[in-house]
Amino acid sequence: MADDFRTERDSLGPIDVPASALYGAQTQRALDNFPVSDLRFPRAFIRALGIVKVAAARANNELELLDDDKAAAIEQAGHDVISGLLDDEFVLDIFQTGSGTSTNMNANEVIANQASEMLGAERGSKAVHPNDDVNMSQSSNDVIPTTMHVAARTALLNDLAPAMEALHTALVEKAEAFDDVMKSGRTHLMDATPIRLGQEFGGYAAQVQKCIARIQHGADELTEVALGGTATGTGLNRHTEFPERAIKHISGLAGVPFEETSNHFAEQAGKDAYVQAHSALNTTATALLKIANDLRLLSSGPTSGIGEITLPTIQPGSSIMPGKVNPVQSEQVMMVAARVMGNHTTITVGGQHGNFELNVMMPVMAHAMLESISILTGSVTAFTEKCIEGIEANRERCQELLELNPSIATALNSAIGYDKASTVAKTAVKEGKTVREVVREMDLLTDEELDDYLDVRAMTEPGVPGE
Repeated sequence: MADDFRTERDSLGPIDVPASALYGAQTQRALDNFPVSDLRFPRAFIRALGIVKVAAARANNELELLDDDKAAAIEQAGHDVISGLLDDEFVLDIFQTGSGTSTNMNANEVIANQASEMLGAERGSKAVHPNDDVNMSQSSNDVIPTTMHVAARTALLNDLAPAMEALHTALVEKAEAFDDVMKSGRTHLMDATPIRLGQEFGGYAAQVQKCIARIQHGADELTEVALGGTATGTGLNRHTEFPERAIKHISGLAGVPFEETSNHFAEQAGKDAYVQAHSALNTTATALLKIANDLRLLSSGPTSGIGEITLPTIQPGSSIMPGKVNPVQSEQVMMVAARVMGNHTTITVGGQHGNFELNVMMPVMAHAMLESISILTGSVTAFTEKCIEGIEANRERCQELLELNPSIATALNSAIGYDKASTVAKTAVKEGKTVREVVREMDLLTDEELDDYLDVRAMTEPGVPGE
Protein backbone atom coordinates (compact mmCIF):
# COMPACT_ATOMS: atom_id res chain seq x y z
CA MET A 1 0.00 0.00 0.00
CA ALA A 2 1.15 3.53 -0.72
CA ASP A 3 0.97 4.41 2.97
CA ASP A 4 3.62 1.76 3.70
CA PHE A 5 6.26 3.53 1.60
CA ARG A 6 7.74 6.96 1.14
CA THR A 7 9.52 8.17 -1.98
CA GLU A 8 13.14 9.26 -1.63
CA ARG A 9 15.56 10.46 -4.25
CA ASP A 10 19.24 10.04 -4.99
CA SER A 11 21.37 10.78 -8.09
CA LEU A 12 19.57 8.02 -10.01
CA GLY A 13 16.11 9.40 -9.29
CA PRO A 14 13.14 8.43 -7.09
CA ILE A 15 12.77 5.11 -5.29
CA ASP A 16 10.23 3.77 -2.79
CA VAL A 17 11.54 3.10 0.71
CA PRO A 18 9.54 1.48 3.54
CA ALA A 19 7.89 4.28 5.50
CA SER A 20 9.12 2.85 8.78
CA ALA A 21 12.75 2.64 7.69
CA LEU A 22 15.35 5.14 8.82
CA TYR A 23 17.54 4.25 5.85
CA GLY A 24 17.02 5.95 2.51
CA ALA A 25 17.37 5.69 -1.24
CA GLN A 26 20.94 4.41 -1.59
CA THR A 27 20.43 1.75 1.06
CA GLN A 28 17.24 0.62 -0.66
CA ARG A 29 19.01 0.30 -4.01
CA ALA A 30 21.77 -1.78 -2.44
CA LEU A 31 19.18 -3.92 -0.65
CA ASP A 32 17.53 -4.60 -4.02
CA ASN A 33 20.81 -5.13 -5.87
CA PHE A 34 22.58 -7.52 -3.48
CA PRO A 35 20.22 -10.29 -2.31
CA VAL A 36 23.23 -12.61 -2.07
CA SER A 37 23.32 -14.11 1.43
CA ASP A 38 22.15 -13.76 5.00
CA LEU A 39 25.54 -12.40 6.10
CA ARG A 40 25.47 -8.92 7.63
CA PHE A 41 28.09 -6.73 9.26
CA PRO A 42 28.44 -7.80 12.89
CA ARG A 43 27.74 -5.63 15.93
CA ALA A 44 31.42 -4.79 16.38
CA PHE A 45 31.59 -3.23 12.92
CA ILE A 46 28.35 -1.25 13.28
CA ARG A 47 29.52 0.05 16.65
CA ALA A 48 32.84 1.15 15.15
CA LEU A 49 31.05 2.82 12.23
CA GLY A 50 28.94 4.78 14.72
CA ILE A 51 32.11 5.84 16.53
CA VAL A 52 33.62 7.16 13.28
CA LYS A 53 30.47 9.15 12.49
CA VAL A 54 30.25 10.70 15.97
CA ALA A 55 33.94 11.58 15.89
CA ALA A 56 33.59 13.18 12.46
CA ALA A 57 30.62 15.28 13.59
CA ARG A 58 32.54 16.52 16.60
CA ALA A 59 35.59 17.43 14.52
CA ASN A 60 33.50 19.23 11.88
CA ASN A 61 31.70 21.17 14.58
CA GLU A 62 34.99 22.19 16.22
CA LEU A 63 36.17 23.42 12.83
CA GLU A 64 32.93 25.42 12.46
CA LEU A 65 31.92 23.46 9.38
CA LEU A 66 28.83 21.93 11.00
CA ASP A 67 26.46 23.99 13.12
CA ASP A 68 25.83 23.16 16.76
CA ASP A 69 22.27 21.86 16.34
CA LYS A 70 23.08 19.50 13.50
CA ALA A 71 26.27 18.31 15.19
CA ALA A 72 24.43 17.55 18.43
CA ALA A 73 21.67 15.67 16.60
CA ILE A 74 24.16 13.68 14.52
CA GLU A 75 26.14 12.82 17.64
CA GLN A 76 23.03 11.64 19.49
CA ALA A 77 21.91 9.55 16.51
CA GLY A 78 25.46 8.21 16.18
CA HIS A 79 25.38 7.10 19.79
CA ASP A 80 22.18 5.21 19.00
CA VAL A 81 24.19 3.37 16.36
CA ILE A 82 27.05 2.74 18.79
CA SER A 83 24.71 1.33 21.44
CA GLY A 84 22.96 -1.06 19.04
CA LEU A 85 19.60 0.68 19.25
CA LEU A 86 19.44 1.00 15.45
CA ASP A 87 20.95 -2.35 14.45
CA ASP A 88 17.77 -3.41 12.63
CA GLU A 89 18.34 -0.54 10.18
CA PHE A 90 21.63 -2.02 8.94
CA VAL A 91 20.13 -4.38 6.42
CA LEU A 92 22.77 -4.81 3.73
CA ASP A 93 24.56 -7.94 2.62
CA ILE A 94 28.31 -8.35 3.12
CA PHE A 95 28.57 -9.14 -0.59
CA GLN A 96 28.06 -5.67 -2.04
CA THR A 97 30.19 -2.93 -3.50
CA GLY A 98 33.80 -3.72 -2.61
CA SER A 99 34.44 -0.30 -1.10
CA GLY A 100 31.59 -0.73 1.40
CA THR A 101 30.00 2.47 0.03
CA SER A 102 26.54 1.00 0.43
CA THR A 103 27.07 0.38 4.13
CA ASN A 104 28.65 3.81 4.65
CA MET A 105 25.56 5.35 3.04
CA ASN A 106 23.35 3.06 5.10
CA ALA A 107 24.89 4.64 8.20
CA ASN A 108 24.74 8.15 6.75
CA GLU A 109 21.05 7.81 5.89
CA VAL A 110 20.04 6.21 9.18
CA ILE A 111 21.87 8.85 11.22
CA ALA A 112 20.58 11.67 9.00
CA ASN A 113 16.95 10.63 9.33
CA GLN A 114 17.24 10.01 13.06
CA ALA A 115 18.89 13.40 13.50
CA SER A 116 16.32 15.15 11.26
CA GLU A 117 13.49 13.86 13.41
CA MET A 118 15.30 14.99 16.55
CA LEU A 119 15.32 18.49 15.05
CA GLY A 120 11.60 18.29 14.32
CA ALA A 121 11.80 17.55 10.59
CA GLU A 122 10.22 14.65 8.72
CA ARG A 123 11.93 11.39 7.95
CA GLY A 124 13.33 11.60 4.43
CA SER A 125 13.35 15.40 4.45
CA LYS A 126 17.16 15.60 4.50
CA ALA A 127 16.99 18.42 7.01
CA VAL A 128 20.18 16.75 8.13
CA HIS A 129 21.75 15.62 4.88
CA PRO A 130 23.34 12.14 4.71
CA ASN A 131 26.14 13.28 2.38
CA ASP A 132 26.62 16.96 3.13
CA ASP A 133 26.30 16.71 6.92
CA VAL A 134 26.80 13.15 8.21
CA ASN A 135 29.48 12.31 5.62
CA MET A 136 31.14 15.73 5.76
CA SER A 137 34.94 15.61 5.30
CA GLN A 138 34.71 11.88 4.60
CA SER A 139 34.48 9.32 1.82
CA SER A 140 33.47 5.67 1.99
CA ASN A 141 37.03 5.02 0.86
CA ASP A 142 38.51 6.25 4.13
CA VAL A 143 35.54 5.59 6.44
CA ILE A 144 35.29 1.86 5.77
CA PRO A 145 39.05 1.15 6.16
CA THR A 146 39.02 3.18 9.37
CA THR A 147 36.00 1.30 10.67
CA MET A 148 37.69 -2.00 9.85
CA HIS A 149 40.68 -1.07 12.00
CA VAL A 150 38.64 0.37 14.87
CA ALA A 151 36.38 -2.69 15.05
CA ALA A 152 39.18 -5.27 14.81
CA ARG A 153 41.69 -3.55 17.11
CA THR A 154 39.18 -3.01 19.89
CA ALA A 155 37.90 -6.60 19.63
CA LEU A 156 41.42 -8.03 19.65
CA LEU A 157 42.42 -6.08 22.75
CA ASN A 158 39.13 -6.15 24.68
CA ASP A 159 37.80 -9.61 23.81
CA LEU A 160 40.31 -12.09 22.42
CA ALA A 161 43.42 -11.08 24.37
CA PRO A 162 41.71 -11.44 27.79
CA ALA A 163 40.27 -14.83 26.77
CA MET A 164 43.73 -16.01 25.76
CA GLU A 165 45.22 -14.69 29.03
CA ALA A 166 42.71 -16.75 30.99
CA LEU A 167 43.63 -19.85 28.96
CA HIS A 168 47.32 -19.20 29.60
CA THR A 169 46.72 -18.90 33.34
CA ALA A 170 44.77 -22.17 33.42
CA LEU A 171 47.49 -24.02 31.52
CA VAL A 172 50.23 -22.65 33.78
CA GLU A 173 48.28 -23.87 36.81
CA LYS A 174 48.00 -27.35 35.31
CA ALA A 175 51.69 -27.35 34.41
CA GLU A 176 52.56 -26.66 38.05
CA ALA A 177 50.06 -29.21 39.39
CA PHE A 178 51.33 -31.96 37.07
CA ASP A 179 55.06 -31.31 37.46
CA ASP A 180 55.62 -34.48 39.50
CA VAL A 181 53.82 -36.77 37.03
CA MET A 182 56.34 -38.80 34.99
CA LYS A 183 55.11 -40.14 31.68
CA SER A 184 56.18 -41.31 28.26
CA GLY A 185 57.12 -38.71 25.72
CA ARG A 186 55.95 -39.35 22.18
CA THR A 187 57.47 -38.42 18.83
CA HIS A 188 55.98 -39.58 15.51
CA LEU A 189 53.10 -40.83 17.75
CA MET A 190 55.56 -43.45 19.04
CA ASP A 191 57.04 -43.90 22.51
CA ALA A 192 59.99 -41.61 23.20
CA THR A 193 62.11 -40.68 26.21
CA PRO A 194 60.26 -39.69 29.41
CA ILE A 195 58.88 -36.26 30.13
CA ARG A 196 56.81 -34.75 32.93
CA LEU A 197 53.14 -34.11 32.31
CA GLY A 198 53.80 -30.65 33.70
CA GLN A 199 56.38 -30.05 30.99
CA GLU A 200 53.84 -31.01 28.36
CA PHE A 201 51.28 -28.54 29.73
CA GLY A 202 54.03 -25.96 30.16
CA GLY A 203 54.67 -26.28 26.43
CA TYR A 204 51.00 -25.57 25.74
CA ALA A 205 51.12 -22.55 28.05
CA ALA A 206 54.17 -21.20 26.25
CA GLN A 207 52.47 -21.60 22.87
CA VAL A 208 49.49 -19.62 24.11
CA GLN A 209 51.73 -16.94 25.63
CA LYS A 210 53.48 -16.45 22.29
CA CYS A 211 50.09 -16.25 20.56
CA ILE A 212 49.05 -13.47 22.95
CA ALA A 213 52.15 -11.51 21.98
CA ARG A 214 51.33 -12.02 18.30
CA ILE A 215 47.74 -10.84 18.88
CA GLN A 216 49.04 -7.73 20.61
CA HIS A 217 51.39 -7.07 17.70
CA GLY A 218 48.54 -7.61 15.26
CA ALA A 219 46.38 -5.13 17.15
CA ASP A 220 49.24 -2.62 17.06
CA GLU A 221 49.39 -3.02 13.27
CA LEU A 222 45.85 -1.60 13.16
CA THR A 223 46.67 1.57 15.11
CA GLU A 224 47.04 3.71 11.97
CA VAL A 225 43.75 4.58 10.27
CA ALA A 226 42.87 5.99 6.85
CA LEU A 227 40.42 8.71 7.90
CA GLY A 228 41.33 11.97 6.19
CA GLY A 229 42.33 10.48 2.85
CA THR A 230 38.78 10.89 1.45
CA ALA A 231 38.30 9.46 -2.05
CA THR A 232 41.78 8.57 -3.29
CA GLY A 233 44.16 9.45 -0.47
CA THR A 234 44.65 13.11 -1.37
CA GLY A 235 42.36 14.50 1.35
CA LEU A 236 40.16 16.41 -1.11
CA ASN A 237 37.12 18.15 0.46
CA ARG A 238 38.20 17.98 4.08
CA HIS A 239 39.72 20.53 6.45
CA THR A 240 43.45 20.10 6.99
CA GLU A 241 42.89 19.66 10.74
CA PHE A 242 40.00 17.21 10.36
CA PRO A 243 41.92 13.90 10.61
CA GLU A 244 43.82 14.79 13.76
CA ARG A 245 40.71 16.06 15.54
CA ALA A 246 38.43 13.23 14.40
CA ILE A 247 40.91 10.47 15.19
CA LYS A 248 41.46 11.91 18.67
CA HIS A 249 37.70 11.56 19.24
CA ILE A 250 37.72 8.03 17.78
CA SER A 251 40.39 7.05 20.32
CA GLY A 252 38.36 8.50 23.17
CA LEU A 253 35.10 6.87 22.09
CA ALA A 254 36.70 3.48 21.40
CA GLY A 255 38.85 3.52 24.54
CA VAL A 256 41.82 2.45 22.43
CA PRO A 257 44.42 4.76 20.85
CA PHE A 258 44.51 5.37 17.09
CA GLU A 259 46.52 7.71 14.89
CA GLU A 260 46.43 9.03 11.33
CA THR A 261 48.25 6.87 8.82
CA SER A 262 51.65 8.02 7.66
CA ASN A 263 50.56 7.40 4.06
CA HIS A 264 46.92 7.51 2.99
CA PHE A 265 47.61 5.93 -0.39
CA ALA A 266 49.14 2.87 1.24
CA GLU A 267 46.38 2.62 3.84
CA GLN A 268 43.44 2.93 1.47
CA ALA A 269 44.71 0.78 -1.37
CA GLY A 270 46.71 -1.73 0.66
CA LYS A 271 45.33 -3.92 3.41
CA ASP A 272 48.70 -5.27 4.50
CA ALA A 273 48.15 -4.40 8.17
CA TYR A 274 44.84 -6.26 8.10
CA VAL A 275 46.40 -9.34 6.53
CA GLN A 276 49.23 -9.20 9.06
CA ALA A 277 46.83 -8.83 11.99
CA HIS A 278 44.81 -11.83 10.88
CA SER A 279 47.98 -13.86 10.48
CA ALA A 280 48.23 -13.74 14.27
CA LEU A 281 44.76 -15.30 14.42
CA ASN A 282 45.73 -17.93 11.87
CA THR A 283 48.77 -18.86 13.96
CA THR A 284 46.66 -18.86 17.11
CA ALA A 285 44.19 -21.21 15.45
CA THR A 286 47.06 -23.51 14.49
CA ALA A 287 48.37 -23.59 18.06
CA LEU A 288 44.93 -24.16 19.56
CA LEU A 289 44.19 -27.00 17.16
CA LYS A 290 47.45 -28.72 18.16
CA ILE A 291 46.68 -28.34 21.88
CA ALA A 292 43.06 -29.44 21.54
CA ASN A 293 44.00 -32.46 19.46
CA ASP A 294 46.73 -33.49 21.94
CA LEU A 295 44.26 -33.36 24.81
CA ARG A 296 41.70 -35.56 23.10
CA LEU A 297 44.41 -38.10 22.26
CA LEU A 298 45.90 -38.04 25.78
CA SER A 299 42.41 -38.60 27.21
CA SER A 300 41.45 -41.31 24.70
CA GLY A 301 39.93 -44.47 26.11
CA PRO A 302 38.82 -45.07 28.74
CA THR A 303 40.02 -48.69 28.30
CA SER A 304 41.61 -48.87 24.86
CA GLY A 305 43.37 -45.55 24.48
CA ILE A 306 46.18 -43.59 26.08
CA GLY A 307 44.13 -42.38 29.02
CA GLU A 308 46.87 -40.35 30.73
CA ILE A 309 44.50 -37.51 31.54
CA THR A 310 40.77 -37.22 32.19
CA LEU A 311 38.77 -34.38 30.70
CA PRO A 312 35.68 -33.02 32.50
CA THR A 313 32.46 -34.87 31.76
CA ILE A 314 30.09 -32.21 30.47
CA GLN A 315 27.54 -34.06 28.32
CA PRO A 316 26.58 -37.53 27.01
CA GLY A 317 28.63 -38.54 24.00
CA SER A 318 26.38 -40.89 22.10
CA SER A 319 22.73 -41.35 21.18
CA ILE A 320 23.17 -45.14 21.16
CA MET A 321 26.16 -46.10 23.34
CA PRO A 322 25.30 -45.71 27.04
CA GLY A 323 27.89 -43.99 29.19
CA LYS A 324 30.05 -42.81 26.31
CA VAL A 325 31.71 -39.43 26.83
CA ASN A 326 33.54 -37.54 24.09
CA PRO A 327 36.17 -34.76 24.05
CA VAL A 328 33.64 -32.27 22.73
CA GLN A 329 35.45 -29.11 23.80
CA SER A 330 38.53 -30.18 21.88
CA GLU A 331 36.35 -30.83 18.86
CA GLN A 332 34.73 -27.39 18.92
CA VAL A 333 38.17 -25.78 19.13
CA MET A 334 39.36 -27.79 16.14
CA MET A 335 36.36 -26.72 14.05
CA VAL A 336 36.76 -23.07 15.02
CA ALA A 337 40.43 -23.30 14.08
CA ALA A 338 39.51 -24.64 10.64
CA ARG A 339 37.08 -21.77 10.12
CA VAL A 340 39.69 -19.18 11.11
CA MET A 341 42.17 -20.72 8.68
CA GLY A 342 39.55 -20.40 5.94
CA ASN A 343 38.97 -16.78 6.89
CA HIS A 344 42.70 -16.19 6.57
CA THR A 345 42.54 -17.33 2.97
CA THR A 346 39.65 -14.93 2.37
CA ILE A 347 41.57 -12.03 3.89
CA THR A 348 44.75 -12.93 2.02
CA VAL A 349 42.92 -12.94 -1.32
CA GLY A 350 41.08 -9.75 -0.36
CA GLY A 351 44.33 -8.03 0.47
CA GLN A 352 45.58 -8.69 -3.06
CA HIS A 353 42.81 -6.55 -4.56
CA GLY A 354 43.97 -3.08 -3.68
CA ASN A 355 43.58 -1.98 -7.28
CA PHE A 356 45.39 1.32 -7.82
CA GLU A 357 44.01 3.68 -5.11
CA LEU A 358 41.36 1.49 -3.43
CA ASN A 359 40.86 -2.02 -2.12
CA VAL A 360 37.62 -3.47 -3.45
CA MET A 361 37.08 -6.47 -1.16
CA MET A 362 36.78 -4.69 2.17
CA PRO A 363 33.34 -5.86 3.35
CA VAL A 364 34.18 -9.56 3.16
CA MET A 365 37.59 -8.94 4.74
CA ALA A 366 35.96 -7.10 7.63
CA HIS A 367 33.41 -9.86 8.11
CA ALA A 368 36.07 -12.59 8.06
CA MET A 369 38.30 -10.76 10.55
CA LEU A 370 35.53 -10.02 13.03
CA GLU A 371 34.12 -13.53 12.74
CA SER A 372 37.56 -14.97 13.51
CA ILE A 373 37.97 -12.77 16.57
CA SER A 374 34.46 -13.53 17.80
CA ILE A 375 34.55 -17.30 17.40
CA LEU A 376 38.08 -17.58 18.78
CA THR A 377 37.03 -15.59 21.84
CA GLY A 378 33.98 -17.77 22.45
CA SER A 379 35.86 -20.97 21.71
CA VAL A 380 38.81 -20.18 23.98
CA THR A 381 36.55 -19.11 26.83
CA ALA A 382 34.52 -22.32 26.69
CA PHE A 383 37.68 -24.43 26.28
CA THR A 384 39.26 -22.84 29.34
CA GLU A 385 36.25 -22.99 31.63
CA LYS A 386 34.73 -26.31 30.55
CA CYS A 387 37.84 -28.30 29.73
CA ILE A 388 41.27 -27.04 30.82
CA GLU A 389 40.35 -26.02 34.36
CA GLY A 390 38.86 -29.46 35.09
CA ILE A 391 41.58 -31.72 33.63
CA GLU A 392 42.94 -34.37 35.98
CA ALA A 393 46.08 -36.49 35.64
CA ASN A 394 45.71 -40.27 35.66
CA ARG A 395 48.93 -40.89 37.56
CA GLU A 396 48.75 -44.67 37.69
CA ARG A 397 48.16 -44.90 33.94
CA CYS A 398 51.09 -42.57 33.25
CA GLN A 399 53.32 -44.78 35.40
CA GLU A 400 52.03 -47.99 33.82
CA LEU A 401 52.80 -46.85 30.28
CA LEU A 402 56.13 -45.38 31.31
CA GLU A 403 57.30 -48.68 32.80
CA LEU A 404 56.66 -50.39 29.47
CA ASN A 405 58.30 -47.68 27.38
CA PRO A 406 61.34 -49.17 25.57
CA SER A 407 62.76 -45.70 24.88
CA ILE A 408 63.88 -45.58 28.51
CA ALA A 409 66.80 -47.63 27.22
CA THR A 410 68.10 -44.41 25.64
CA ALA A 411 69.38 -43.45 29.09
CA LEU A 412 71.71 -46.49 28.96
CA ASN A 413 73.61 -45.31 25.85
CA SER A 414 76.47 -43.79 27.82
CA ALA A 415 76.80 -46.93 29.97
CA ILE A 416 76.42 -49.86 27.56
CA GLY A 417 76.52 -48.18 24.12
CA TYR A 418 73.84 -47.60 21.50
CA ASP A 419 73.92 -51.14 20.05
CA LYS A 420 73.38 -52.95 23.36
CA ALA A 421 70.80 -50.38 24.43
CA SER A 422 68.97 -51.02 21.14
CA THR A 423 69.01 -54.78 21.83
CA VAL A 424 67.56 -54.13 25.29
CA ALA A 425 64.77 -51.98 23.87
CA LYS A 426 63.83 -54.49 21.17
CA THR A 427 63.86 -57.38 23.63
CA ALA A 428 61.65 -55.46 26.04
CA VAL A 429 59.08 -54.85 23.32
CA LYS A 430 59.23 -58.41 21.98
CA GLU A 431 58.91 -60.09 25.37
CA GLY A 432 56.61 -57.54 27.00
CA LYS A 433 59.09 -56.79 29.75
CA THR A 434 60.44 -53.58 31.24
CA VAL A 435 63.86 -52.26 30.29
CA ARG A 436 65.00 -52.81 33.87
CA GLU A 437 64.02 -56.49 33.73
CA VAL A 438 65.85 -57.07 30.45
CA VAL A 439 69.06 -55.38 31.66
CA ARG A 440 69.04 -57.57 34.77
CA GLU A 441 68.50 -60.73 32.72
CA MET A 442 71.37 -59.78 30.40
CA ASP A 443 73.52 -58.93 33.43
CA LEU A 444 74.64 -55.64 31.89
CA LEU A 445 74.53 -53.41 34.98
CA THR A 446 74.23 -53.74 38.73
CA ASP A 447 71.00 -52.75 40.47
CA GLU A 448 72.75 -49.68 41.87
CA GLU A 449 73.90 -48.62 38.40
CA LEU A 450 70.43 -49.25 37.01
CA ASP A 451 68.94 -46.99 39.67
CA ASP A 452 71.32 -44.23 38.65
CA TYR A 453 70.79 -44.56 34.91
CA LEU A 454 67.04 -45.23 35.06
CA ASP A 455 66.21 -42.32 37.36
CA VAL A 456 63.16 -41.17 35.39
CA ARG A 457 63.01 -37.71 36.92
CA ALA A 458 66.62 -37.11 35.89
CA MET A 459 65.74 -38.20 32.36
CA THR A 460 63.33 -35.26 32.10
CA GLU A 461 66.11 -32.75 32.69
CA PRO A 462 69.22 -31.78 30.71
CA GLY A 463 72.34 -33.83 31.31
CA VAL A 464 73.79 -37.33 30.96
CA PRO A 465 72.15 -40.06 33.14
CA GLY A 466 74.44 -41.68 35.68
CA GLU A 467 76.67 -38.62 36.13
